[in-house]
Amino acid sequence: MAKTKTKFYCTECGYESPKWYGKCPGCQTWNSLIEETESVVKTQGMNSSLIHSKEKPLPIINIESSNEARVQTGIGELNRVLGGGIVPGSLILVGGDPGIGKSTLLLQTSHALTQSGLRVLYISGEESVRQTKLRADRLGALSPELYVLSETNMEVIEEAIQNVQPQFLVIDSIQTVYLPEVTSAPGSVTQVRECTARFMRVAKGLGIATVLVGHVTKEGAIAGPRMLEHMVDCVLYFEGERHHTYRLLRAVKNRFGSTNEIGIFEMNEVGLVEVENPSELFLSERPLGVAGSTVVASMEGTRPILVEIQALISSTHFPSPRRMSTGVDHQRMSLIIAVLEKRMGMFLQNQDAYLNVAGGVKLDEPAVDLAIAVSIASSFRDIPTKPYDVMFGEIGLTGEVRGVSRAEQRVKEAEKLGFRRIILPEKSLKGWRHPKGIEIIGVNTVAEALRVALD
Repeated sequence: MAKTKTKFYCTECGYESPKWYGKCPGCQTWNSLIEETESVVKTQGMNSSLIHSKEKPLPIINIESSNEARVQTGIGELNRVLGGGIVPGSLILVGGDPGIGKSTLLLQTSHALTQSGLRVLYISGEESVRQTKLRADRLGALSPELYVLSETNMEVIEEAIQNVQPQFLVIDSIQTVYLPEVTSAPGSVTQVRECTARFMRVAKGLGIATVLVGHVTKEGAIAGPRMLEHMVDCVLYFEGERHHTYRLLRAVKNRFGSTNEIGIFEMNEVGLVEVENPSELFLSERPLGVAGSTVVASMEGTRPILVEIQALISSTHFPSPRRMSTGVDHQRMSLIIAVLEKRMGMFLQNQDAYLNVAGGVKLDEPAVDLAIAVSIASSFRDIPTKPYDVMFGEIGLTGEVRGVSRAEQRVKEAEKLGFRRIILPEKSLKGWRHPKGIEIIGVNTVAEALRVALD
């Protein structure tokens, strides 16, 4: 007989608890735990759940390998993030802030897939079919193979999938879908978990590539249980500033490719447009001859990107100076400031330090250390850097500049955009052919780099 069991789930992070708390122990959010009931069925014997299993264990060497043919989406930036295209039968979760452009991207992707001969079913639980048609008219996403349905009942959705038999399925969004036999409200932890499990069986059983749109919390994480991200094959985050026109698509989990790639789009009146040269976009508003501004050549997966790093050092009258950074790790900035104080003799203990990566890009590779150090030193000494200099390199605690990978690609990107001088680690000069139209200077220490950049 089924036994009813009561549990409490956090609506923000999915934390599970047998009793109620005022503040969630997982994410520290107040009044986010809700009560839900579960039916637990006791089974007789420890092997009763394995009786109906038809699969038999096989030696791994006897299993035939098969390379899944990826489906090209028609959008190059999306293909890059996914690892070369969509794998049939994969389950993809896309998250992002409200109004960032998730529905626009997926509707454009659906239209592009129909142009290659695929049948697409777009199910919206937040908009009517007329509202979806209005967006499709604006985007020019009109195709007879693009089917649209406004529905939130899971059973009706499964029936529509059987009738249409699509090769690509979009659910916008998973928080609006519900199972009638589950008593909790749509968007609750139980509903999201059970509906995602149903879509996973549909994707794997029928070979339909399925995309689920997920809401995000105020902290930027996808709402619902953390199990949701474990169940899917790929997790994509659509990022961007509401007051800027560009958007970044980043993969944080990908079973079929790398998670280092990013896709860059620009939002305009006809929808999302791919940005073929992101370095030119990020440097379009860069001031020339200003203290505290440097250009760094960073790698995002296999793509070199040139971005501007800005630093502002100002004196403070408070006992503890402020250290604020946007786009780079705060602890990394503090480490570089400590190296400048100890190895270069800069007295920064009474100075506020502000660091910003222009354009809203997030840089997490150590190759940006040298540009951060030069920006801070330039602002502290009030000496502007050369406007056509690009630098990159990792900084150690003893003040040395360590070599980084893919130096040749970084230099070629800088040369393509018209930069005239590259400051890079001495150890990264070996193993590749240097272009003749640009000056390349290798340095071994931070002191050498500052002497060259701020001379």
